[in-house]
Amino acid sequence: QVHVVESGGGLVQAGGSLRLACAVSGSIYSINVMGWYRQAPGKQRELVATIPVVGNTVYADSVKGRFTISRDDAKNTVHLQMHSLKPEDTAVYYCNARVAGTMSPGLYGDYWGQGTQVTVSS
Repeated sequence: QVHVVESGGGLVQAGGSLRLACAVSGSIYSINVMGWYRQAPGKQRELVATIPVVGNTVYADSVKGRFTISRDDAKNTVHLQMHSLKPEDTAVYYCNARVAGTMSPGLYGDYWGQGTQVTVSS
C-alpha cells in the first residue's frame, strides 16, 4: 500500500509564509511526478504546482513568483514553500504523487493525501 500525508498548514495573516510538507510511504517502487493541488469551499480542485523527477516545474499563474515546489527523492518527500500569502490562497491543499508500487513496477497510479488546511486572513 501507498500512503501520502501532508502537514504544515495553518492560519496566517496576508503577506505571511507557510511551508507544506508531504511524505509518501509504503510499497514504493518509484515515484514520478509529484504535485500540490488545492480546493477552496464550493470550488473544484485546481493545480498549484508540479515537479517531475527531471525537468521543469509547473506553477499555476496565480502562484508564480510566490510559491516554490521542491522534492527530495531520498526521503520521498515534496514541499511547497509559500510566501506573500493572499486570502485567495485559502484552501485545503492536497499532495499528489504518481507512484509505481512494488507489485506493479511499470504501472503508475495517482495517490492523494488527506489534505491540510491553509487559511489566510486579511
